[in-house]
Amino acid sequence: MGNVGGPIAAAWLRAGAKVVGVDISKKLISEIQTGTSHKKEPHLSDTFTAALKAGNLSVTSDGVEASKMSDIKIVAVPVDLNGHKIRLEALKAATKAIAQGLKKGDIVIICPSMPPGTCEKVALPILEKYSKLKGERDFSLIYNPERIYEGRALQDIEENYPAVVSGLGEGSRRMGEELLKIISKKGVLSMSSIANAEAEKIFEGVYRDVNIALANELADFCEKVGVNYWEARKASNSQPFCHLHYPGTGVGGLCIPVYPKFVIESANKMGKHLRITEFARKLNDSMPIKCVNDSLKLMSKHKIRPKGAKVAVLGLGFRGEVEDSRLSPTYTVVREFIKRGCKVAVHDPYIHEDDLLPSSVSLSRDLDSVVENASLVFISSDHKAYFDLDDRSLGKAKKPLLVFDGRNILKKDNFKGSSLLTIGMR
Repeated sequence: MGNVGGPIAAAWLRAGAKVVGVDISKKLISEIQTGTSHKKEPHLSDTFTAALKAGNLSVTSDGVEASKMSDIKIVAVPVDLNGHKIRLEALKAATKAIAQGLKKGDIVIICPSMPPGTCEKVALPILEKYSKLKGERDFSLIYNPERIYEGRALQDIEENYPAVVSGLGEGSRRMGEELLKIISKKGVLSMSSIANAEAEKIFEGVYRDVNIALANELADFCEKVGVNYWEARKASNSQPFCHLHYPGTGVGGLCIPVYPKFVIESANKMGKHLRITEFARKLNDSMPIKCVNDSLKLMSKHKIRPKGAKVAVLGLGFRGEVEDSRLSPTYTVVREFIKRGCKVAVHDPYIHEDDLLPSSVSLSRDLDSVVENASLVFISSDHKAYFDLDDRSLGKAKKPLLVFDGRNILKKDNFKGSSLLTIGMR
């Protein structure tokens, strides 16, 4: 019932279904029951609260019992990486629990983004082993990769994209088509095999990662030759075959940084190297360090030594307007500043506690306390709260005010009395 499962559950509730929500997080279950969950996802908490009152939603941590109670089971757990190893523990645990309550005629829909072949090689054998049933003969197995953008997830499911659907066999595929049409106004995009659908979702992430890397490389070129990347980008994108992306301090979240590694690891096992994909991943991973180096050069230009200097890092979310900090480039930014001897304070308007930041780093929603006596203000996430910052709102920082904008969100005219360095510009 997290970042993916929550919106899926809400979409089905809004379509009139009865839903049993399962999550191992007792904290999340409690938040759903008290109407305070999914604060940055529009309509979710309201939908859950109304459904609980109407008796259409129940929440539990008992996946086996939930499987016994339901006809359709939807798996929306994370599949990610631990180093270079793909972590499938959550998928295995969820499918095992489902299998223990699986009945003839039931439907299983699997949604996580996974390397091609995972659904049939990992999930299906578990379902069959613990249920003693046969896929396609006794139960339907459907793969429907999630296609959501945090902050508008419910809208994406219901309105923005067609639902990608595939099945273990013809019967499962057709069942998937009919079911997903209920919640997807854009209809369904039916694919001939589960592996093809798994590849489709991974390729979406690879495309974005590679094109962000291109943007970062061109932005670096522009900085060196004295060109404004943002102006050049805008003009270039007026041509319909050009779609240059945004450069930035790094790529975070459990999607774009992870999916390319799925195909890289799969290719490596076959003795192949995906050179463009691998280079793009390395380049994007290097961006937080590059941005820290650039901002330290700005400090050096003003004869400010990093050792002992306070740096205010604005934004812990992996991108703007999300409460999610998973794989956020800000973590690398903070570690790099500390390595150089800086003291670091982090501001985020949505995140007020975090266990992954070093113990020496303070995290606060109070901007004044974070920027107070800072020698440098470093913009790491593009939260809307930062768009209108100016000399006055950062007035508690040391003078001269030095600002590194790693997202190109600040207005240059707001910093006439300060030194503002923006990524992609010199």
